[in-house]
Amino acid sequence: MQNIFRRNLLTIAMLGLLALQAEAQVGGYGTYKFLNYTNSARAAALGGNFLSINDNDVSLTLANPSLITPEMNNNLAFSYVNNPGGVNYGYVAYARSFSKTGSFVGSLQYINYGKFTGADAAGNLTNDFNAAEYALTVGWGRQLSPLFSIGANGKLIYSQLDTYHSFGIAVDVAGTYTSKDKSFNASLVGRNIGSQIVPYLPGQYSSLPFQLQVGLSQQLKHVPLRFSQLLTNLQRWDLTYLDPTDPANIPDPITGEVKSKTGIAKFADNAMRHIILGAELTVAKVVSVRIGYNYQRRQELKINGSAGLAGFSFGAGLRVKMFSLSYTYGSDQGGSPNRNYITLAINLREFTKKQ
Repeated sequence: MQNIFRRNLLTIAMLGLLALQAEAQVGGYGTYKFLNYTNSARAAALGGNFLSINDNDVSLTLANPSLITPEMNNNLAFSYVNNPGGVNYGYVAYARSFSKTGSFVGSLQYINYGKFTGADAAGNLTNDFNAAEYALTVGWGRQLSPLFSIGANGKLIYSQLDTYHSFGIAVDVAGTYTSKDKSFNASLVGRNIGSQIVPYLPGQYSSLPFQLQVGLSQQLKHVPLRFSQLLTNLQRWDLTYLDPTDPANIPDPITGEVKSKTGIAKFADNAMRHIILGAELTVAKVVSVRIGYNYQRRQELKINGSAGLAGFSFGAGLRVKMFSLSYTYGSDQGGSPNRNYITLAINLREFTKKQ
């Protein structure tokens, strides 16, 4: 009980320190935003775009390279996300370990925005065009001790938007602490540290979507239930966005003032925008049921004060011999299309043994 209290106290203290920041990059700003999209169906089910769960799941290493382990050797993972509006993205990853150089995961991440109809300044239709972005990533992980591990990703990024092209490079750095009994994990991740090498327009360079994140996970001792807590966008305290189309944000016709939160309510709203909560129940080490809650997403997807199930995510996992399949349903505003995440991981090492 004391351990749980100390961990929650640490979380509150970190969020309090964020309030002292005067300037920082807003989470999600910059180019190549697809780099921060959730690719793993398991991570999506728990509400976020990364996890600190250290159980040799190769699909989690794209966002947290400190989870790369030798046990992932010869594991393969595919992930596909069907997004509203015909925007689809995903990745493929393969892990390999070497006795002298360590453990690596190579992956290709992509997003396809679909086909668009072009038009000139006068509105005359021109040729159709496509838009897509790619990132080739090599991740490396190393166990420093039974309790600590580190990892890093190196990324080559290519973006094509009609006739505009851009190249960039970036790195992720991460560290993970795992308790002696393997029940508690904590990760610190810095993502997308880099820059554009070739901008879309000469001389007009854009920043990358840097994120600083902390992940915590706790497995209960006598119940196969794991809780996950993610702290995201720690590089920026204020993540609020004022929607001018929301009736609640329309200025008072007499005073011209806009209603806004103040004091404790404002602090609590800002703090909750950094916190993502999730839970995963595993039955007989074969079937997993997952749920996540993302307060920031819920606030952003509200329409006229109504949110429906926006911000909630629901998923399930099935592990059969060498195969692991995960599916997640991510809810947006009620009545709108929703995201579907599918991840398939294959332990080719087990297949080789049978052969």
